Amino acid sequence: MVIFWIVVLVAALLAEAATFALISIWFAAGAVAGLIAAAFGASVLVQAVLFVLVSAVLLIFTRPLVKKLFPGKFIPTNSELSVGKSAVVIEEIDTEHGKGRVKLGGVDWTAVSDSGEIIPEGSVVTVLEVRGAKLSVKKEAENTN
Repeated sequence: MVIFWIVVLVAALLAEAATFALISIWFAAGAVAGLIAAAFGASVLVQAVLFVLVSAVLLIFTRPLVKKLFPGKFIPTNSELSVGKSAVVIEEIDTEHGKGRVKLGGVDWTAVSDSGEIIPEGSVVTVLEVRGAKLSVKKEAENTN
């Protein structure tokens, strides 16, 4: 059984090194507990119980602490930054004929109308979605004051 626990330990360490998800490391610690128990001649049942208990206890009690100490940072991309913003049409948007450009934050983008309607140059549109290098937009309501 010693060989078995060494294999489990190595597999858990390789999985952790490949993912950095802080999941497999706890199973590596459980495998060490099983390995120690096997080295002292404990039964297979005792080895398995130690593996499960050590892995579960470490996972339950230390993972939240580690996640709190090392939070993943969310860095928004152009997609998240641009959706919902207003842009100005600088070339008439005619989705059917593959025409249309807007200016958003000083950047010139290719644009398509979400409804397929033709949107004239100078109109203000709202960005609904970013599809690669194209913005899907809809015309903003006219201000009738």
